[in-house]
Amino acid sequence: MPIPPLTIYRHDQRKRALITLAGEIDLETVPLVRASLERCLRDGIRTIDVDLTPVTFCDCSGLNTFLHASQRITAVGGTLRLHHPPRTLVLMLDIAGCEFLLLGVPFGRLPPPPGNALATTSPVPPHRPVAPVPALAGGAV
Repeated sequence: MPIPPLTIYRHDQRKRALITLAGEIDLETVPLVRASLERCLRDGIRTIDVDLTPVTFCDCSGLNTFLHASQRITAVGGTLRLHHPPRTLVLMLDIAGCEFLLLGVPFGRLPPPPGNALATTSPVPPHRPVAPVPALAGGAV
């Protein structure tokens, strides 16, 4: 049995979700990403963190999906943030000038606490590991 090109794990905590994507995000797999993000909205989730650490590739269709989802989530008072995007996605975000929409703070940095300008060089702490629970995989929608 072939390995699916993209696997999606979702972990909810009240009105917040951590979605971990593993594999490739492209024209073939963006419907899975879109469905997962839309399901979060339908379930009342208003803060969505997307961990892209295990993503090996993301094309412009993936970027478009994240931008569209961000727009929809923002419209209902929520936020969508991408964490650890692959280099190709970081370059596309930079070229499009929209990294502030999806990355929030400068990538790899924490916002400074009030009155402390030196804190801008602090690295982002690693996120807590969460046991993956498959939400969508392969061709399932």
